[in-house]
Amino acid sequence: MRKKHWYAIAFLGWMVFVTFSSLYSFKDSEISNFNIPYADKVVHFTFYFVAAVLGSLFLNEISGEGPKRIKSLKILALSLIFFGIIIEVIQEIHTVYRSGDVFDALANGLGVIVGIIAIFTQFQRLRGLK
Repeated sequence: MRKKHWYAIAFLGWMVFVTFSSLYSFKDSEISNFNIPYADKVVHFTFYFVAAVLGSLFLNEISGEGPKRIKSLKILALSLIFFGIIIEVIQEIHTVYRSGDVFDALANGLGVIVGIIAIFTQFQRLRGLK
């Protein structure tokens, strides 16, 4: 029987959405009419928090428990942080309508770290219930 990889599909779909949202211009859309202070940073944090959670669930789906999981979570965290930095660099260098921001990269990284900590804590709690 084939294993269902729902978290893999969700994670990859989410990363496509994050990439598109980070590189597409929403300049002429109604979305940009809201003026909420630091909303951009909250969006960056949320994008990468969700990416970290979905990525962690995907890794758990394919690798299971054990010391391999901790190493996988570290690699995931570093990969997502690196991805966020690369997206900011691409925004600065290759787009006319977007600009890279160090604070966006920090919000991305913070979202990843909080997401990994949240999911790791949840895994530990569930493990303690067994």
